[in-house]
Parts: sequence; structure tokens; C-alpha cells
Amino acid sequence: MVRRIDVTGAGGVRLAAWEFADPPKDEDRPGASGAPGVLLLHGLMGRASHWASTARWLSERHRAVALDQRGHGQSDKAPEAEYTREAYVEDAEAALDQLGLGPAVVVGHAMGALTGWQLAAKRPDLVRALIICDMRASALGAASQREWEDWFRAWPVPFATLADVRKWFGEDDPWVERRNPARGEFYAEVMHESSDGWRPVFEPGQMLKSRQTWVYDAHWEELAQVQCPALVVRGLDGELGRAESQEMVRVLPRGRYAEVADAGHLVHYDRPEAWRGAIEPFLDGVLTGGIR
Repeated sequence: MVRRIDVTGAGGVRLAAWEFADPPKDEDRPGASGAPGVLLLHGLMGRASHWASTARWLSERHRAVALDQRGHGQSDKAPEAEYTREAYVEDAEAALDQLGLGPAVVVGHAMGALTGWQLAAKRPDLVRALIICDMRASALGAASQREWEDWFRAWPVPFATLADVRKWFGEDDPWVERRNPARGEFYAEVMHESSDGWRPVFEPGQMLKSRQTWVYDAHWEELAQVQCPALVVRGLDGELGRAESQEMVRVLPRGRYAEVADAGHLVHYDRPEAWRGAIEPFLDGVLTGGIR
């Protein structure tokens, strides 16, 4: 079962949260099931449904909720809304409070991972443990932002069919080094049908605005402030290099490391079984008290 739960984020922005399991028996009390909470945060351009397989196996022992972050999925995309780091962190904070999940394990991919560690640094009372998936702590710089601007302009929108979406992002996109059907499926999931074809559910301008709030700065200082157990996970072919990931583990006061072979940036989506194998021992340790 999947159910939607509305959350009010920073500045009154309406956010959609998704629980991929049966709700607690007493629906008037969020978290009444007593299961430990997990908040899943997607990356830039992602959506909560990208976590579906992860959330379903987590729900065997946890209350797992995935959040459509502002500007994404079925959450508000108001042009006047803030798309700052502070807003994203406050949204996650609001979700944990309103859903009754905290203190929770926060699992974040890319931008969602940065939000996770900034939240853990700000509100250690809300974050029991943290999983960081393929997000760099170093500054990426102006050249990176320009590359993204050029990449968005290269998209052949509108796409005539979802098959065209899958083919372009899985094969024809100049950023694809080799055929990657999982990447095509990932982007097909963030498209909706409009009068002239298939377009993204998000506004590219809002994505660039969100991204520019982190690419020019390094985030090592906030990483060092994370006091809970933290696991850094990278795909061997992802964007987070081994040297940087291991330095992140060193900077984290209670950091650990895992890697997934034959996975790119979309680790949890590329290789769901291997992803589970990488994070499950950490989660088991947090749940049983073996990792403190």
C-alpha cells in the first residue's frame, strides 16, 4: 500500500510525503506503530517514488516515508518559493516533526544527502543515523553550473513518447558514456504528459536555482558537525570519488564507508539489491544498538 501524507514545509509550501506500507492502526497518532522512522530524500530532479523498492523492504522493520521535496514530484512548485539550502533543510525538519518520525534514520541521495547532513548538524535530536549516497562535500564551482545549464538546453523536449525519454536519457544523452537503461527509466519517472508531448514534472529553472545554492561552497564544516552514526555510500562509477568519500568518512565523527560495484550515480536505482546489501548491515547495527 502507498499513501500520501501532506506536510507543510518552510514558508507554507505544500509537500507530498509517501508511506510505502500499511499505515499505523491509530491514524490519528503519526508513528503509532512504534517502528523506528526512516526519512528518504531524493536528489535533484528526483521524486519520492524513486525510493519505492528501498522503502518497501525497509518497511519490514521501519516506518519508511519518502518526501517529494519542494519543486519536485507532487509537491508545490511555486515560482515565488525559496529554493535555498535553508528551505530544503527546514522542509525535512518539518516532515520529521509533522510525521512523528524523529529521531529517524535519514537516507539521502545526492542533494538529498546534503540536506540530510545539514539537518543532522542543525537538529541532532531529530536524526538518529544518516546514510549519504553519492554526494560530494567539496565545491563544484561555476564551470559545473554552466555545464548543467547547457545540459538542460540540450534536452529535446517535448518528447513524443516515454520510449523516446528512455532512449534519450539511457543512450543518446551526451552525458551517457555507455547504454544505461536504468537511467532512462529514472528520467521516464519524472515526466508527465502535456498537450504537446512529455515534459519534466519540475521546472528546469528551479532545479538550477536549487543547485546554485550549494555548488559554489564546500560543506566539510557541516559534515564534521554530524554527531550521529553516518554511512557514506558511493557507486564505483558515480560522481563521488573514492579519495573524497574516504576523506568524508574521516571528517565525520562516526563515519563508515560502503561502495557498490557496477553502479553509477543512481546507486539505489541502478543496483537495488547491491544497494540493500551495502546499507543493511549499517541499519541493522543502528536498530540493534550495535552501532552507536
